[in-house]
Amino acid sequence: MPQIAAVRPPPAACQNVGVIATAAKSARRALVTGGSGDIGAAICRALAAHGHFVHVHAHGRSDRAQALADEIRAGGGRAQPLAFDLTDAGATRAALDATGEAGPIELLVHNAGIRDDAPMAGMTEDQWRRVIDVSLHGFFHVTQPLLLPMARGRFGRIVCVSSVAAQLGNRGQTNYAAAKSALHGAAKSLAREMGSRGITVNVVAPGIVAAGMAAQAFSAEQIRDVVPAGRAGTPEEVAALVAFLCGEDAGYVNGQVIGINGGMI
Repeated sequence: MPQIAAVRPPPAACQNVGVIATAAKSARRALVTGGSGDIGAAICRALAAHGHFVHVHAHGRSDRAQALADEIRAGGGRAQPLAFDLTDAGATRAALDATGEAGPIELLVHNAGIRDDAPMAGMTEDQWRRVIDVSLHGFFHVTQPLLLPMARGRFGRIVCVSSVAAQLGNRGQTNYAAAKSALHGAAKSLAREMGSRGITVNVVAPGIVAAGMAAQAFSAEQIRDVVPAGRAGTPEEVAALVAFLCGEDAGYVNGQVIGINGGMI
């Protein structure tokens, strides 16, 4: 089963952000957790291109978040880095409170996640807990404080980035698959709770994406064997779907787990 791999530095340029931003229907404030990675960076660029102000979250890669924010601003968009530890409830709340002084966060993309692969028979409790903490507990820490402000404004878009591993399972990834599949249930339940307030909650589940180590992890033949489309996806394709779900036109898409995997499932 394919694995979604880690991150690489963002491309050197973000072009035409200012031009596309002028066509935005409604500019809002967005927060992208794990925004310094390949997929996260593509999501940040896509949201900025739609005119939104993007908070690029990072924890261990704050330099990449700063570089991406600089790149977006250089292209005419609006962005700033935001560093905090998602697994720390107090630190997350403090960061969100400080950010909220400039205006409410109305778009939340929970993209942050880590892998620490091992067969479960040999997996340590720390490996299990670390992966769960970032994806699942991190989702609660960053989402819960934003819900009432979204409800008061009667608008919100929450998108979780999951994985095909959560839908199919994968050897050596019981912790990762458990963390990501738990987001599916959380998103569906939260969608029912908040849907009447104009808030949607959806999940995007990528398959093999040509990002970071995944670009070298699978040969073209391996990809053809497991992906009906015969190729890996791109971070930009994932970002385009996320940007749509964050938009005005996606108001009736709620509580869904949407695969973007070339037909793997």
